[in-house]
Amino acid sequence: MQKSGTILRHLRVALLQLKVGKNKEENVSRAIAKIRSVVTDHGPKSSSWTSKNKNFLAILPECFNSPYGVKYFNEYAETVPDGYTSQELSKIAKELGIYLIAGSIPERESAGSSKLFNTCTIWSPEGSLIDKYRKMHLFDIDIPGQIRFQESETLSPGNNLVTFTIDEAKIGLGICYDMRFEELARLYRLDGCNFLVYPGAFNMTTGPLHWTGLQCGRATDTQSYVATVSPARVEGSDYVAYGHSSIIDPWGKILVDAEAEENTVVRDLDFAECEKVREQIPIFKQRREDIYRTVKVTF
Repeated sequence: MQKSGTILRHLRVALLQLKVGKNKEENVSRAIAKIRSVVTDHGPKSSSWTSKNKNFLAILPECFNSPYGVKYFNEYAETVPDGYTSQELSKIAKELGIYLIAGSIPERESAGSSKLFNTCTIWSPEGSLIDKYRKMHLFDIDIPGQIRFQESETLSPGNNLVTFTIDEAKIGLGICYDMRFEELARLYRLDGCNFLVYPGAFNMTTGPLHWTGLQCGRATDTQSYVATVSPARVEGSDYVAYGHSSIIDPWGKILVDAEAEENTVVRDLDFAECEKVREQIPIFKQRREDIYRTVKVTF
C-alpha cells in the first residue's frame, strides 16, 4: 500500500502518430477522436490501467492541424489560446481529465499580426493552458537533389525554454530541429528535467539517417527519458514525414516505436530509472566545468 505523502514515480504516456491533411477541422477532429479513444482504452478508468499513478499524458505530433510547409503556415495560423484549435484542446483535456502536450501548430502572435511561430501548447486536466513553447531552432536546410526547407521564410524563432511538472516527471520541451542541439537538452537537465519531449516531423532524407540516433543521444546525454511524436507517413503529400514516434529510456534503449503508419503507442514510465542511471554513471558530477560550461542566457 502506498504510504501517505509518497510521491508517485510512474506516468502513463501515449504518443499519437496522426495522419495530417489539408482540412484543419478534420485534422483537429481526428486528433480529438484519437485522444478520446486512447484514454478510453488506456486511461485511468480503463480495465488496462496498471499505472501506479493517476495521471495520463497524451502527446500529439508537430503541425498536427496543418500540412507541414512554409506555404501553409500563414493560412493555418491561429492565436493562442483563443484560436479554434486551442479551444478544442482545452475542452478535450478537461473532459477527459488528462495532461496534453499538443504537438505544435502555426501560431499567430496576435490578431492581424504577420509574425508567426511554430508553437507547442501544454494543457492541464482542468483544461487550462499551462504554457506554450515556441520552436527555438528553425528548420533551414538545403541538401542538393534531396530536400530544401526554410522555416525562416515565414516563421520567427522562440527564445524561451519551457518546463512543467507532473508528479516526479519534470518535462522540458523542444520541437523537431531543436533535438539536434544538445545544449538545449543540457540546460533542461541542469534545470532538473528527467523527461524531454520533442514533437517532430523529420523527413524521408534526414529521418532514416538521424531520427533515432538523435533521440538516443539526447537520452544518454541527459540520462532522461526522451519522447518524439511525428505525423504519420502519408505518401504523395507535399512533405512526407518519417514517422517512428518513439520513447527512449535514460539508458538509451528504445522502449516503443510507432513505425510509419498512423498509430498510437502507450507506455508507463518509471522515473526511478533516471535516478538509477544518474547514480551509477554520474556524468553531471564529473563534468570539467573549470574547462567548459553550458550557461543559460536571459533575455
